[in-house]
Amino acid sequence: MSAVISTIIVNYNAGELLRGCVDSLLSCPLEIEIIVVDNASKDGSLDALLGLPCVQIIRNTTNVGFAAACNTGARVSSAPFLLFLNPDCSFKSGALVGLLDAMNVGDRVGMAGGFLINLDGTEQAGGRRAIPTPWRSFVRAFGLARYSDRWPRLFFDFNLHKQPLPDQAIEVEAISGACMMVRREAVQDVGEWDEDYFLHCEDLDLCMRFRQKDWKILFVPSAQITHALGICGKNRPVFVEWHKHKGMVRFYHKFFRHQYPGVLMWLVVVGVWLRFGLVATYYSAKRAGRGLGLGHG
Repeated sequence: MSAVISTIIVNYNAGELLRGCVDSLLSCPLEIEIIVVDNASKDGSLDALLGLPCVQIIRNTTNVGFAAACNTGARVSSAPFLLFLNPDCSFKSGALVGLLDAMNVGDRVGMAGGFLINLDGTEQAGGRRAIPTPWRSFVRAFGLARYSDRWPRLFFDFNLHKQPLPDQAIEVEAISGACMMVRREAVQDVGEWDEDYFLHCEDLDLCMRFRQKDWKILFVPSAQITHALGICGKNRPVFVEWHKHKGMVRFYHKFFRHQYPGVLMWLVVVGVWLRFGLVATYYSAKRAGRGLGLGHG
């Protein structure tokens, strides 16, 4: 029987979470092709998959980044629907079927994402969101979203997880690359993941390009996925933040340079790197504090 869904899992030192992710897929009644693209992990996380005949493992000799690894997996996949998945995700019962059902609502549904849940059961930011334009990012960075009740159009927060949970699938501007089901036909129309992103913002880029080609993006609240956010990068926070901010700059230049010309775009870029400096300083000080025994365990 041919696979209905090709799942591409990009792994980087995910530990035991990788096997848990695969097991949650195997418990699904659908016919699934599972492709794990490993970005030169050193933690032995692939060992738990050895001997599983249903899992194809592609081992990269270096860490090529998330987008490039997604493309590597997609190129060898075969199903009409592709599921790009982080290894720190696991599906609740019926979630994968729910995503597939949403994809089949109409032939212009190009992408669907589920209800991402933190380990404590709360909804995770980023699972449903609007595109973070430079202005929206400014509003969020400086806490101006608290004025959204009075001036909703001006001080709109792009993360939608604080809004009431809809009772059915709804169209949104963007979802998270942690769990993203896409129609192969749409990818062939829009193009592959942009490999000039290494980590972060590549999912927003793909969402932008889907919307530019009039492909719908759905958030499916009934499809629940637990996401242990940040586990894979917890030991290298400054490295992760560097690539996140670098990705922001690329994203803004690529899609908003005509709306924020000249000096305005220069100010946006300066703001991004100033923010990175503050975040990097925080993590460096935190690490130094632990080294001196000042942490709280």
